[in-house]
Amino acid sequence: MQVAARTGQDADYTALLKQSMPFQVVSNDLLQAIVGASRRVSFKRGDVIYEHGEHASDLYVLIAGRVEHVLGPGAAAANIMRVLGPGEVFGWAALLKSQPYRLAKSTALEDCECMVIDGKSLLRILEREPETGNVVMSRFATMITRDFTVPQWVAQVHSLAHRAQTQQLTGIALTMFRLSKWLRSPRPYLMVTGFALFIGAWYLAVEVWKLPRFEQLPGPTSVLKEWLSKNPVYGTSLFTPEYYLDIWVSVRRVAIGFCLATVLGIPLGLILGWSEKFKQYVFPIFEMLRPIPVLAWVPLAIIMFTGLETPVIFLVFLASFYATALNTMLGVESIDESYFRASFCLGASRWQVFRHVVMPGAMPYIFTGLQISMGVAWFSLVAAEMVSGEYGLGYLINNSYTTVRYPTIIIGMATLGAVGYVTSALVRLAGDYLMQWRVRELALGGNA
Repeated sequence: MQVAARTGQDADYTALLKQSMPFQVVSNDLLQAIVGASRRVSFKRGDVIYEHGEHASDLYVLIAGRVEHVLGPGAAAANIMRVLGPGEVFGWAALLKSQPYRLAKSTALEDCECMVIDGKSLLRILEREPETGNVVMSRFATMITRDFTVPQWVAQVHSLAHRAQTQQLTGIALTMFRLSKWLRSPRPYLMVTGFALFIGAWYLAVEVWKLPRFEQLPGPTSVLKEWLSKNPVYGTSLFTPEYYLDIWVSVRRVAIGFCLATVLGIPLGLILGWSEKFKQYVFPIFEMLRPIPVLAWVPLAIIMFTGLETPVIFLVFLASFYATALNTMLGVESIDESYFRASFCLGASRWQVFRHVVMPGAMPYIFTGLQISMGVAWFSLVAAEMVSGEYGLGYLINNSYTTVRYPTIIIGMATLGAVGYVTSALVRLAGDYLMQWRVRELALGGNA
């Protein structure tokens, strides 16, 4: 074994490190610092790079050649032996806290060259950008459970002690920090620009150019004038109590239907994804009923439920229920099998796996489904209120059409869109609040 001479290839080594899975999120400045703190070591064919049980202080990135990597006894690994190629990382035992000894034997299968990085030096460099550094450490932890099924070592992976202020925030404070960060980004200004362009196009098409098929529509000037009028010509504006009554009635109906769909849809989706036998019984019926449009259920809803409220709430529930249950089921099915194997290897019961693996693992899909569910709820609400409702934004839009109050139609549509946007944003905020543990960019790779 001999130390390779330092050459002008640092840029190539930085690029190689950038391609290795744990370091893909690291900035170029940090990558250059890691390369600068490393040393290049060459091995001849047959050289043992390290033995099982040796003290572990260095991490290896293979630059050229091939290395045989064999895990030792007690690793509980699905893949005991692997052949590593250029760009792959191994020797992650140097990142363990209280067991810094080798769990594997690594042997050069041919002449090879490695980038050797001291584990403590790597941690000090990553602490310069704690948020990125903890993503790197999370990737190493994920690598351990996925590739080698040794989850007992995950708790031993170092976390960075000097966290940034953003990582010390929890709960509502973290949510508010994300909101303030969004407000400081270009996104809200681009959003406002998009709305301005849309309204400008509407104004030009209707009030200036008076294009065919558009000239009979109310323009933004007349709609805004009616909306802000204390004495509206068509009876609906920001100053009329009936306007707020319609909003309240629609919000109440959506909230009840959405909550019922959430309470029933999430458990059903979890069970459909978790139990194959249950899915075989229930899913065909679920898939047969799901494509039926909400309007097709209106006559049955009126027959089944008395009063004016319950049929509307039922139709809102029905549309939301399918979206919630289906996305929850897909979330369970998306969980990698290695997490189940790892849990059962550690002696977890089926209930513990369901509670600690299935439910958290499906949560990103669940909240995606809830956002879709909220949008579908408003869509179905308008259809239901047009047919069987009394009061509400859908009723306002339909009644304004029959009485030829076109500006009021636009007011109802704009209000519906604004309220729907706010409710969907609240679902997203709730998801961020409940999934603070989630690292959004976990990649899989590396070796021990």
